[in-house]
Amino acid sequence: MAGPMGRMMAGQGPNSRSMDFKKSGTRLLSHFRPERLTIAALLLCVVVSVGLNVIGPKILGKATDLVFSGIIGRQMPAGTSKEQVLQSMHEHGQGSIADMLKSTDFTPGQGIDFTAVGHVLLLALGTFLGAGLLMAVATRLVNRTVNRTMYRLREDVQAKLSRLPLSYFDKRQRGEVLSRATNDIDNIGQTLQQSMGQLINSLLTIVGVLIMMFWVSWLLALVALVTVPLSFLVATRIGKRSQPHFVQQWRTTGKLNAHIEEMYTGHTLVKVFGRQDESAKLFAEQNDALYEAGFKAQFNSGVMQPLMMFVSNLNYVLIAVVGGLRVASGALSIGDVQAFIQYSRQFSMPLTQVASMANLVQSGVASAERVFELLDAEEQQADPVPGERPAELRGRVALEHVSFRYDPEKPLIEDLSLKVEPGHTVAIVGPTGAGKTTLVNLLMRFYDVSGGRITLDGVDISAMSRDELRAGIGMVLQDTWLFGGTIAENIAYGASRDVTRGEIEEAARAAHVDRFVRTLPDGYDTVIDDEGTGVSAGEKQLITIARAFLSDPVILVLDEATSSVDTRTEVLIQKAMAKLAHGRTSFVIAHRLSTIRDADTILVMENGSIVEQGAHTDLLAADGAYARLYKAQFAQAVAEVD
Repeated sequence: MAGPMGRMMAGQGPNSRSMDFKKSGTRLLSHFRPERLTIAALLLCVVVSVGLNVIGPKILGKATDLVFSGIIGRQMPAGTSKEQVLQSMHEHGQGSIADMLKSTDFTPGQGIDFTAVGHVLLLALGTFLGAGLLMAVATRLVNRTVNRTMYRLREDVQAKLSRLPLSYFDKRQRGEVLSRATNDIDNIGQTLQQSMGQLINSLLTIVGVLIMMFWVSWLLALVALVTVPLSFLVATRIGKRSQPHFVQQWRTTGKLNAHIEEMYTGHTLVKVFGRQDESAKLFAEQNDALYEAGFKAQFNSGVMQPLMMFVSNLNYVLIAVVGGLRVASGALSIGDVQAFIQYSRQFSMPLTQVASMANLVQSGVASAERVFELLDAEEQQADPVPGERPAELRGRVALEHVSFRYDPEKPLIEDLSLKVEPGHTVAIVGPTGAGKTTLVNLLMRFYDVSGGRITLDGVDISAMSRDELRAGIGMVLQDTWLFGGTIAENIAYGASRDVTRGEIEEAARAAHVDRFVRTLPDGYDTVIDDEGTGVSAGEKQLITIARAFLSDPVILVLDEATSSVDTRTEVLIQKAMAKLAHGRTSFVIAHRLSTIRDADTILVMENGSIVEQGAHTDLLAADGAYARLYKAQFAQAVAEVD
């Protein structure tokens, strides 16, 4: 529990640098390049749809003019012309009304032409129906574009995780990394789904409506533009205030997920050590921090829409007043003013929508930055192409003046040299922190040496591909790892090829797994989860050892592999290991006496150096470091065995 609790208390997370909205947003958009053709079709549909929507109010304005002309014409004496009626009005002191009717195309004595009005309304209906259908097609194209882009982004993240060095994961909580690969990518996808099509539609609508507004009345169009600078000021000021809170919101989400993942994984130990209250307290603190960040982000961005609505209403009032004056002067018809008022709404609405989408866009870009931080992380050194490989894998390992350090300022292993002949078993012992597991990590190339080199059958392992190197090495760790699936599938995971059930059972018998699997209701088809529920810790370890048997490695690495099994089972495993190790090179890190006594060579490490090496009896006779370890750790075990 020390590991998870230590990391939990440290609260380690991503760095807290400020968000570069423009750079991250541009980089996110660059991921859409493979969808150029789909986006082109999308833009075409949106352009035509917006064009039809923009023409609609003008068509409805024509219908209004027909109705108004019919009402006015019915009230005028038949047999006269429009000009005669307006002249008569001027002569009878109705000049202002005559000026207003000057732009109205009416015929005295003729009422409403319902046929013409019906044709216009059908045209308007067809126009809006076509716009709606095209927008539906555009929405489908948006969904396709976003989903395929997110598919590729998830692939990029998965590929990146496979190229990251072990040190990257050592310095970060699993839950925090998982949050970037799941929650943040999901948030990006949802943001794009909800905003991409709407944003394109809104921007094109603004352009299209502006063109129509200038066509109808350039004066009213200028009046409508008066409020645009105010809208821009509101959007930019609020956007700058809310963006840091969105960054903090998703950063805190990652920390909270990391805490939950650790507490769920280690829930048994949390209860054993009575840390429930401490865990709940830390959860409450991080939950409160997430609430605060989320509230501030949503509140600041939520203020934008009411303010934009206020600006929109202000724009509406200005247009209504100026438009009324233009109608009174006869410069515009009532239908044109009606159309212009609709255009003013169509102009203000996209501005409000764009502003209201700011919180979505900011949240999505904040998540994108976290994903890009992962994608930009320093990768492990690339494998040489093509990689070298020994002519024949025999298992001869040599360390030549190897140096290594996790921290550049703190050396761990200095000038270490070692030769291991094929088929030999090498036991590595020493106090905690002496460098035992580090030595194995260097052999597996989980880390690269800082100096010197390691060779396998005469070939520098840095010149080999990691897959080629690790294909010849079987490894069993102290911490068992099983995945959700059957016991047979977990054992077969160690094979680099398709294996038969017979081969799986043979490996299981060699590792003494068969004896307890036969007692299970479904035998080898028993399903276990990633926690190994239903089998004991020792049985889980036996399954991982059977997995190593099946891989048929040239080199076998056992890192405290028998620490979780009972003494009787360990004896059985040791016999199986002796059979497996025949003709193979084995590295064993262990504290148990039975594992160490039979080794061909025992290495005693202290502070990253080999201070003694030799057989068990020779090292005891030397009365040095190994003898001290023996007396401290193994004397009681010998007494119990004897």
